[in-house]
Amino acid sequence: MHIYKQYSQQQLNDQYNNRLHVPDYAAYFECWEKLSSETREKYHFVKDIAYGDLPRERLDIFTSDKPNSKTLVFIHGGYWQMFDKASFHFIAGAFHAHHVTTVFIHYPLAPAATMDNIVVSCRKAMLWLHQNIGEFNGDPDQLFIAGHSAGAHLAAMLMEKEWVQNNAAYFIKSIVALSGVFNLTPIMLTANNAVLNMTGEMAQRNSPAQLIPANACPLLLFVGEDETDEFKDQSMELYTNWKDKNNNTSLLQLPGIHHFSIPETLVQQYSPVHLALCSMMKI
Repeated sequence: MHIYKQYSQQQLNDQYNNRLHVPDYAAYFECWEKLSSETREKYHFVKDIAYGDLPRERLDIFTSDKPNSKTLVFIHGGYWQMFDKASFHFIAGAFHAHHVTTVFIHYPLAPAATMDNIVVSCRKAMLWLHQNIGEFNGDPDQLFIAGHSAGAHLAAMLMEKEWVQNNAAYFIKSIVALSGVFNLTPIMLTANNAVLNMTGEMAQRNSPAQLIPANACPLLLFVGEDETDEFKDQSMELYTNWKDKNNNTSLLQLPGIHHFSIPETLVQQYSPVHLALCSMMKI
């Protein structure tokens, strides 16, 4: 029996089970933690700055040593139910020499928070940063975003046209989305929904692929060629649906890259991801 496209229930679950396809996934988690610990020892940062009232509505900020610096905001993945902003602090080290302030968003997780709640928190974080990043040597009108997996989904939700217009959120200058999930309907149909508890309506209103983007913000979509067909289709679907609505939308598949190796491309000096981000930030 087909649950979604040509997939049976087990096949669909397997398509969205990235750990199944990368047996040594834990080694990547260990590497992120080690590199992040080294980054915290090397650079000044401010921890757990509240942008809202909820316990996980917190930011970590690695401040540039120059005022009015461009600011990179990273949103972590983890299927909206796991991981911590601190695990990705290593990203800050690659941009410190370019005088970039780097921000890491903590947000509420399922099952305590719904998908609606999580999206609202990330939007709240961006509005807080626009108002306050100047205190951390950031330029409030030069905010750039990168997100991985669920974080790429949350980054794309920051491009939704109505929200951008209602909040004058034109200070978001570009978004790099790594291995994102942009249509939540298949996620709702997998075992992941036992924690996420999405309804069909909730999945639809939080699916960037079903929404209209603001046209002022470039979007770079990256996905690994070694990822599952569904993850590659997720980025292709968003690209196909948005490219005529936002003429600065692009998509690139990265050879030899899978779901857990792609975050490190942000910091690899000659990777297409790092070079594209530096070019967008003009650093």
